[in-house]
Amino acid sequence: MHDAPNSPPADDPSVTSSSALNRRDFFQRTGLAWAGAALGGSLLGSADARAQDREGYPVPNENSKQPPMTLTPLEERREKGQIPRRKFGKHDLWISAIGVGGFSIGGEKVPEQEGIAIVQEAVDRGVNFFDNAWEYNKHVSEERMGKALAEGGRRDKVFLMTKVCTHGRDAQVGMQQLEESLKRLRTDHLDLWQIHECVYWNDPERHFMKGGVIEALTKAKEQGKVRFVGFTGHKDPAIHLAMLAYDYPFDTCQLPLNVFDASFHSFEQRVLPELHRRGILPIGMKSLNGNARAQQQHVVSVEEALGYAMSLPVLTTVSGMDTLPILRENLQVATDFQRYPAEKMAALRQKFADNVASDGRFELYKTTNDYEASEGRAQHGFPQQPVKA
Repeated sequence: MHDAPNSPPADDPSVTSSSALNRRDFFQRTGLAWAGAALGGSLLGSADARAQDREGYPVPNENSKQPPMTLTPLEERREKGQIPRRKFGKHDLWISAIGVGGFSIGGEKVPEQEGIAIVQEAVDRGVNFFDNAWEYNKHVSEERMGKALAEGGRRDKVFLMTKVCTHGRDAQVGMQQLEESLKRLRTDHLDLWQIHECVYWNDPERHFMKGGVIEALTKAKEQGKVRFVGFTGHKDPAIHLAMLAYDYPFDTCQLPLNVFDASFHSFEQRVLPELHRRGILPIGMKSLNGNARAQQQHVVSVEEALGYAMSLPVLTTVSGMDTLPILRENLQVATDFQRYPAEKMAALRQKFADNVASDGRFELYKTTNDYEASEGRAQHGFPQQPVKA
């Protein structure tokens, strides 16, 4: 049985009727209803006519008889033996097709020197996208990444991202977190600052309320402390679409994209086309489903999983790597990467849809609360540890 969505408390004082986008407005503006998944095709269907004649990656529309929408892959360049890089929109910035996830380098089981070595070897091998968050491992992840990038001038070689973790608190808290992140990362600016973990049903209302974290994004950009802004989340496509419905000029959006996602509460089918329509750069995550269990059970190989995720029309695919051997394996896959043709992508989706993908067994971040972080739990009044049945 799937967990019920986390509905906002009726008496939540942080959300006012004047600042909130209510659910009726959201459904009208996006054409989606969480309880009626069959409506999911209406948002994508409207974009089909605009995109049918473009060449690129075809995205199948869930519960829709419309032809597949075609999304144009981001401009890519590569040198022999190097990881391919993709263009950051209209800017003269080129981002490695694989990025290093900051959470994994700060775990309790990862020695500090190994975490630092993972970052440094990745930079030296051509990775330039580095992910992090204010709250990861009680700030250890940012501290280690800061130490690693400070050596050998590596900071100047990378596109550095971290996330703000207000989880419904105000812009002042967000700006304080930004200063703390900058200090730990040993830099005077971020290339990208994203709202972390939009996974609760009242998150969009809280973030966009008067005095909320969205105002911190705008202020930080105006002050030159961040270059670009975005948001992240892993729970439900409808929450991402609710964030987008406010029409804020996000530069990026991070979302789970993998070979199983296409068949279950799909971000690939519901959110990815909308990001392309709006000109927001997608950042993929959870290519190995957050725990590599499917690889451990030999359901799908690392090469297939990363190959599928990197073949989607995304800026980069963030991968968590907590040992040097895992880093080297993933970087070799990225170095050898050739974009999968549409036929192979469709065959992989169909292969897993027929057996293990359609019930969400490998995407527990969508159906359980096991993946929600402590800061968000605290601000939403949930227990610090997942409740086990």
